[in-house]
Amino acid sequence: MDKLIEAIERTGNPSVVGLDPKPALIPAPVLDAARADNPESRSLALAAAYRAFNKAVVDAVADIVPAVKPQIAMYEALGTAGVQLYCDTCAYAASRGLYVLGDVKRGDIGSTAAQYAAHLGGVPDVPEWDDGFGSAPEDPWHEDAITVNPYLGSDGILPFVDVAQAADKDVFVLVRTSNPSSSQLQTVTTAAGDATVGELVAQLAEEWGKGTIGSHGYSRVGAVVGATHPEEGAALRRLMPHTFFLVPGYGAQGGTAADVAHMFDEHGSGAIVNSSRGIIAAWKKDPQASRFDADAFESPRSMAQSEAIHDDAAEALDLVGAAAARAARAMRDDIASALANR
Repeated sequence: MDKLIEAIERTGNPSVVGLDPKPALIPAPVLDAARADNPESRSLALAAAYRAFNKAVVDAVADIVPAVKPQIAMYEALGTAGVQLYCDTCAYAASRGLYVLGDVKRGDIGSTAAQYAAHLGGVPDVPEWDDGFGSAPEDPWHEDAITVNPYLGSDGILPFVDVAQAADKDVFVLVRTSNPSSSQLQTVTTAAGDATVGELVAQLAEEWGKGTIGSHGYSRVGAVVGATHPEEGAALRRLMPHTFFLVPGYGAQGGTAADVAHMFDEHGSGAIVNSSRGIIAAWKKDPQASRFDADAFESPRSMAQSEAIHDDAAEALDLVGAAAARAARAMRDDIASALANR
């Protein structure tokens, strides 16, 4: 986890921007410009719109935040064009110096888990191919870390940890998630009666990372702990002294900076807080937003003949970037204030 911690220290900002595009979050002229350029396929048109949108956000926040977290489901929904866009988005964010946390929530056992772990280790090697491919790993994903699901136990986690250790990458295990129905499983008391399921997973995560602790005192195995459970989060912080937290649920899901403050360690480290819609959709709260909402924006009757559509899209993307930057700074300052006053 050293790379992430050092990126946080460099920016002075323990927050990560979720790159979770979907049509409702994209300004109407950006969608229409992408459709005009890609009339043959809805998936290609949406991929083009998402690409422009993501670039605007990444360029705006690259000097403010240490990391981004693309959610692969948003991209897989577009098929092959979306998967390629996911890879390209990760590569572009990495080229801007950002730590890339792939929210892929993988979980399986044995050889299948090892193949999923190619997200971290790269394309599988073929020893018999002694030719021009070279010895360096081929990495199409460009992720520094991924999220994983612990429901299958150690068999479903250790293959990822082994690859992460070899590739100098990280994994984040779902422990106490921010969604309302998480309590159906995660707060159930185990048969032994001395822990909830979430607390048991927390203990396992601390154990899974035991042999991978870096120079900053945290292992390669992090934990996903929701901002919507502040008291449990504080207790989990004590239970997992060597486990770095990824904290979703801030902002749009109801979590506050005060809620997450006690999920950090005594030095103000040990956690990074995610916001997706609160940053990438911040443009919708701008006074200029009404010009670019789908209900207000009048698409050209003939997109192929319209000369203004790309100018409108560029103006909308400028607004997306400016609003994202303001929201990212406000989140940074909000968390800093909460940490200073806890």
